[in-house]
Amino acid sequence: MARTLEQERAALEEEARKLEERRQRLEEREREQAIQAVEKTGLLKLETKRLTQLLARIKSLGFAEVEKRLSA
Repeated sequence: MARTLEQERAALEEEARKLEERRQRLEEREREQAIQAVEKTGLLKLETKRLTQLLARIKSLGFAEVEKRLSA
């Protein structure tokens, strides 16, 4: 079935839009899983100030350094 260039371009744009929607849904699911993992650890039971300080310290050290220190 022959398509015009405009039809082909429209089809590609539609596919790109659908792909972007799928990526967004995947990111949302990944974020939800990450939040659930944090909930399971009990970190969300900390008071806000304490949790904020802990996360700031982790951010300043970097994930690799925190993992290194925790595994030592």
